[in-house]
Amino acid sequence: MAKWIMVVDDDTTNLQMAGHILSQHNMRVTALKSGRAMLDYIVEKGEPDLVLLDIKMPEMDGFEALKLLRELEKKNGWNETPVIFLTADEDRATETRGFEEGVSDFIRKPFHPDVLLRRIDNVVSAAHEMRNLKDEVTLDKLTGFLNKAATTSELSKMCVDQTGCLLMIDLDSFKLVNDLYGHDMGDKVLTAFANIVRETMPEGSKNGRIGGDEFTSFALGVKTEEEVAQITAALNSKLVATAKEMMGEDMSIPLGASVGGIMVPKQGNDYQSLLKQADKALYKVKKHGKHGYRIYTSDSISEGEVNSASLSLGEISEILGERNIPEVALQLEMEAFSHVYRYVIRYIARHNVTASKVLFTLNPGAGIDETQYKDLCDEFGNHIRQSLRKSDILTRSRFNQYYVFLTDIREEFSEKVISQITESWKEENGDKVSIEIETELIHNEFNLITEPGERKVVIVGEKSDYRDLAQKILTDDGIKVTVLNTGKELIDLMKRSVRRPDLILMDATMQGMDGFETLDGIKNLEGPGANTPVVLLTSDEDVGLELKGLKQGAMDIIRKPFIPEVLLVRVNHIMELIMLRKRLHR
Repeated sequence: MAKWIMVVDDDTTNLQMAGHILSQHNMRVTALKSGRAMLDYIVEKGEPDLVLLDIKMPEMDGFEALKLLRELEKKNGWNETPVIFLTADEDRATETRGFEEGVSDFIRKPFHPDVLLRRIDNVVSAAHEMRNLKDEVTLDKLTGFLNKAATTSELSKMCVDQTGCLLMIDLDSFKLVNDLYGHDMGDKVLTAFANIVRETMPEGSKNGRIGGDEFTSFALGVKTEEEVAQITAALNSKLVATAKEMMGEDMSIPLGASVGGIMVPKQGNDYQSLLKQADKALYKVKKHGKHGYRIYTSDSISEGEVNSASLSLGEISEILGERNIPEVALQLEMEAFSHVYRYVIRYIARHNVTASKVLFTLNPGAGIDETQYKDLCDEFGNHIRQSLRKSDILTRSRFNQYYVFLTDIREEFSEKVISQITESWKEENGDKVSIEIETELIHNEFNLITEPGERKVVIVGEKSDYRDLAQKILTDDGIKVTVLNTGKELIDLMKRSVRRPDLILMDATMQGMDGFETLDGIKNLEGPGANTPVVLLTSDEDVGLELKGLKQGAMDIIRKPFIPEVLLVRVNHIMELIMLRKRLHR
């Protein structure tokens, strides 16, 4: 699909030039002469892929137009449209302000056609990828609702900032749909119910799927029991009508929705605590008839709950622990595993012990169909659990991936354990699946301890005030920085390093290998290091150098002398995309 670019400039010549260049490269172009015209057009026709926005215009300048665009997007719940400022101004303060207010890039006028196209392509591609990654990270694929992790994040904010009712919603008798009509019909019912929830909840509400047929919603502005009753009745009537349309009028499953609610902030504003109380209310609905609702209040706790005796240390330990600890490794789902992982990392750092991380990835062998492949992946998980010590832990990160933490183990023994797992598997299953293995030894050295979310940047260039300034700026922002003097040092580091940096800032002009030669060297590396994002730093104003860097695959070109705030904003823009990629593929 052709990119839709909106060009906003009061100068007709600039509009014609930009329109000609972009149209010649199969882009759809809308040319407008003012910020007000841009806003009105977007309200009527929708948002483009990108806006090229002139800064200096009469009546409404680029900054004011950008501010009003962001307010419009927020009001309507739209994604932010990437904006590139067009300017002939060399004032660095203008550039700083632009990045602080959310502009994606600057293009100087008069613009070079190839540079214009490259920068547009970079910004639009990055924006689309970031949007897709955010969707994959935050949305449940079946219903389009927020997934469990994103629900916690988004509804936690709403519980702090908004007034409404937090609802736990559970489908009654849904299992019978799967049993009698099959899982495909079950998925259709879940999708249809999600649409019913969307249209029933007040505008501005947010909805999440936290289990198979369990949902939660923050019903914005809902303050009374009567409103919850109306929502519950609407959910049930619409669900039954829709189910009969899908499964036939003779559908006799007692399908419905039970709702437990708690008022926010009347009963508090901590999401996790509120959700537990809403779940208690839901339980009482399910216990006494279903298809209804109940609102949790502090005086709705039963006398038995209020007066129950305190538990002893032994009783609590029994509840928390495994009564009969099996002689196998402990397998946890990803969320629970993450908490244990963080604790083990801290324990290693404090007590000077070692551990090993291992990622097993399975791929189907010749002649293995999808069903056999998935069954083998399941069996491999059982094989790992039986092969490891009960002090080891693992999680299933994808259907064909197992992430294993070998606790308190030396490197040579780690290799033996891995070899034993793979060889014994192959003895029983041959080459039905191939096994890829990634390992990393963790011990009490700072540069090997990688906490979730840590950002690593390598700065490459001869010693200078600019290099020192860049290091200080990024370090002060919590980024772990490694400084190298030459391109050769970088290539050597990338070849031997267990973990590649997230981003490389590299001077275009260096002795020996210059930045462009080094960039080629990175692209020719084997493995994932070849795709490490690179930003080139240069004091050269030649537009040909900028074009050369962009053509060779640099994510950006930053000119020296740089403004500290501009450098940091540009780096953080790139880092946001990188962190999303990492989060999705962890």
